[in-house]
Amino acid sequence: MTSINTNVAAMTALQSLTQTMSALQTTQGRISTGRKVDTASDNAAYWSIATTMRSDNSALSTVQDALNLGASTIDVASAGLNASISVTGQIKTKLAAAAQPGVDRTKIQSEITQLQKQLKSIADSAVFSGQNWLSVDSSGASFNGTKSIVASYSHDSTGTVSIGTIDVTAVDTVNNTNGNATMALFDNTAGGGGATAKGILDGQDTTTAWNVPAYGATAATTLTLTGNDAAVNTIDISTITDSGADLQKLNAMTQMVDQSLARMTTAASDLGAGKARVTLQQSFVSSLRDSIDKGVSALVDADMNAESTRLQALQVQQQLGVQALSIANQSSQAIMKLFG
Repeated sequence: MTSINTNVAAMTALQSLTQTMSALQTTQGRISTGRKVDTASDNAAYWSIATTMRSDNSALSTVQDALNLGASTIDVASAGLNASISVTGQIKTKLAAAAQPGVDRTKIQSEITQLQKQLKSIADSAVFSGQNWLSVDSSGASFNGTKSIVASYSHDSTGTVSIGTIDVTAVDTVNNTNGNATMALFDNTAGGGGATAKGILDGQDTTTAWNVPAYGATAATTLTLTGNDAAVNTIDISTITDSGADLQKLNAMTQMVDQSLARMTTAASDLGAGKARVTLQQSFVSSLRDSIDKGVSALVDADMNAESTRLQALQVQQQLGVQALSIANQSSQAIMKLFG
């Protein structure tokens, strides 16, 4: 039946064209944004996951910056330790030379004094971004002997956030009582050094009993050092004589300096291990960020090859739909011929 009130063909053609136009608009939106899920209305679940993962990736970017900062801080501390090891080695050499009877120990002490000043200068200069791991003040209210580098960020399904760190112990304030610090060379507690300092170079080792050999009529014995003689940065041999007792004291000082060198070497080794871990974490965080980017891309990014093909197909459908609607609209006009 042909009706002038209801054009069924036009209605069908219009519905088809409307659907084609909607699909065409969606495809054009995906092509312009590059995403198949750009808003929550596109796919609420995927959009939520992608938004959360992008936020996490932004936090990981900050973690990566923190790791770079930490690596640089470790490099500066390592450079300071290596330089200090070299200077302390020279002090040990001077002490060995001072053991020779008849030498001018006042002049040797003058050289040692300059080397001691150089050690303090190196430690005080080993600063990066306001952090100094070699010259500390353990008496400060805000002092923390453990230096932490932010290394990771994550949160679980309940939304609990976890921030991981790589920790390096600068001063073990619990276990070290005589200068046996893990890394710090100087501890400016109470204004600088002294009996309470825990630095490797300024902490006084007054508990170790050094085995010293016999010198002439002075028999071999064990000897502990006291006061300034018990710290590398304050030893003074200018008053040492050729007596057996003084030479034994000089020998104990040399052993104390040698032990400090061993502690510094251990500290440098620990720092090297810490730097290796930071480097590994830097590589992991970089790979993790790339993986998150790939995962988000798989969820929300549009396949441009498929979308371009779909666009061409929809454009053809649009043209045909317009043509079909035009033909359907003309069919009612044909009725006029019946009344001609």
